[in-house]
Amino acid sequence: MRIVKVLYLPPPPHMRQPWENDVIAAVNRHELRIFDPKLPLEAQFRDVEVVIDHGGSMGTRAMADVAHSVKLWQVLGNGMDHFELEYWRAKGIQVANCPGELTGVPLAELAFMFMLQLARGWHDSQQNLQNDVMYVPFGMELYGRTLGLVGFGATARQVAQRARAFGMRTSAIDIRQVSEAEQAEYGVGWVRSPEYLDELLAQSDFVSLHLHLTPETQHIIDARRMSLMKRGAILINVSRADLVDEEALISALRSKRLGGAGMDVFHKEPPGRDHPLLAMSNVVGTPHLAGHTGGTSRRRAAFAAENVDRVARGEAPLALIEKRSNVANFADHSETLKRLNVNV
Repeated sequence: MRIVKVLYLPPPPHMRQPWENDVIAAVNRHELRIFDPKLPLEAQFRDVEVVIDHGGSMGTRAMADVAHSVKLWQVLGNGMDHFELEYWRAKGIQVANCPGELTGVPLAELAFMFMLQLARGWHDSQQNLQNDVMYVPFGMELYGRTLGLVGFGATARQVAQRARAFGMRTSAIDIRQVSEAEQAEYGVGWVRSPEYLDELLAQSDFVSLHLHLTPETQHIIDARRMSLMKRGAILINVSRADLVDEEALISALRSKRLGGAGMDVFHKEPPGRDHPLLAMSNVVGTPHLAGHTGGTSRRRAAFAAENVDRVARGEAPLALIEKRSNVANFADHSETLKRLNVNV
C-alpha cells in the first residue's frame, strides 16, 4: 500500500487531546502533518490527499480553495449542519463523516444519566443535602415508564437496549422501515414513520431526540408539539440544539407543562451563566460533551485511518456525504468497525 500525505486540522488547544494523539497513532503508517495556522496555507496543503478535519469546524473556504490535490476531506465527527458541504463539493472534494455507531454508546449513556437525574430530582436533592434536609424530594421510577425515541439510528438503538434493562416500554419513529426482527432485537414495541411523531409524543413519559439537523428537522419539537406531550413529560436532547424551539422549551418548563429537560446542546454555545435553562431546577445540562470519551476518540481515529487506507488503495471511502440530508440516511458500518477491532 502506498504512502498518502495527510493533513490533520486539530481542535482548539483546550480540547486537543486525546484526539490528536489518537489520530497520530491510527494514521502513523502514512505521512501525517499537523496543521499550523502560523504557516503559509498553500505550502501545508501541497500534495495532501486526505484532510482530517476535527468535527468539520476547523476547515475554511480558503483551505478548500488551495486543496487542489485533496481526494478526501474526512470530518472527524458525525453532524454536518455546520459544514459548508456544497462549497467543498463544488471544488470536487469528496467529504466523509464518522458514522453514528462510533458515538452511540456514550450518547446513550449520557441520555440515561439525564433521565435518571431528572427522575430523582437531582438539583433539589443536592440542595437539600447541602442544607441538611433529608428524605426529599420524592422521585420517579423508570420502570414501567414509556420512552419515545425520535429517530432510530445508532444512538437511539443503544438507548433502547438500556431502556429494556430498566423495564421501560419503548417506541420510536424513523424515516427508514425497521423490520420486526430489529425491533425485537432492541426491545422496541413499535417503530413507525415520522407521520406518527405526534402520537409518539402524546404517549411518552420521556422523549429522547436522535436526529441530524436538516431543514426538515429544525424545530421539529416546537410549541405545538410540546403541547401534545404528557403533562410532566421529560425531554432529552443529546443531538442538535436546533431540533428544539428553545424559547418554547423555556416556556413549557416554566409553566410545568414539561416536567424537565436534559440538554447537552444549546442554541448559543457556550450558553452563558445567565441562560434561563441553567437557572431551572428541572433542567440538567452538560457542555456539549456527549460524545467526548476516550472510546469515541479512538474509534473515530481508527475509522479515519481506514478511509486514508482506502484512498491509498484507490477504493471508495466509507460514509461519503453527497448532500446534507444524507447524514439522516441509515448506513450500517458495524461489520467494518468490527473488522477494525473497534468497539460498537
